[in-house]
Amino acid sequence: MSPPVYRYVIVDDHPLFRRGLIQLLHTVPSFRLLAEASNGREGIELARRLRPDLLLLDLNMKGVGGLDVLKVIKAEDADTRVVMITVSDQAEDLVAALRAGADGYLLKDMEPEQMVESLEAAAAGRVIVSDALTHLLAAALRQQTRPQSADEANLTEQETRILERIAGGLSNKVIGKELDITEGTVKVHVKHILRKLGLRSRVEAAVWAVEHLHKPKGVHEAG
Repeated sequence: MSPPVYRYVIVDDHPLFRRGLIQLLHTVPSFRLLAEASNGREGIELARRLRPDLLLLDLNMKGVGGLDVLKVIKAEDADTRVVMITVSDQAEDLVAALRAGADGYLLKDMEPEQMVESLEAAAAGRVIVSDALTHLLAAALRQQTRPQSADEANLTEQETRILERIAGGLSNKVIGKELDITEGTVKVHVKHILRKLGLRSRVEAAVWAVEHLHKPKGVHEAG
């Protein structure tokens, strides 16, 4: 069985970084470049037209920023996974991106090997955050009042099982296979879990699970 090939689009207004990342991923057989864009508006058009497996997106761009692009793509319920790749290590930027539905948040100064490993994990369905930033996210969550246990959140046994697997970085499809339920059913459960925990993203749920469930499978961290 041949290994999967992930089709990607990169959107970044810094030509040198864009070219460098493309050259890096060109050395990895599992990635295939579909197109590149230097601004958010063009990035939205390419993502809509090409439906890539992976959209690599700069956060801070002139005009239409990365967060705006992310919100548009996620609102259309596309299967495209969106990973923010940025210089910003600010907690508010990280939380905003994850709450808007980002499937990952990586820093541009990562080692090349870590970058490739992280993007492969993201393309395969995991939610990835640079190691240093996971702690920022956990700290941001602690500042807000939320349930401190599965019982307090009124999570059902099935919801708790799904949450443990989210913390392990598993995609809805894989969770469905493990629990012998449909991917659509998993999506419904995830929405209920986020509502009960007062959270807006899978990564936030994964961090909550690591801190509050007895035996989580561990949040996937890049690096």
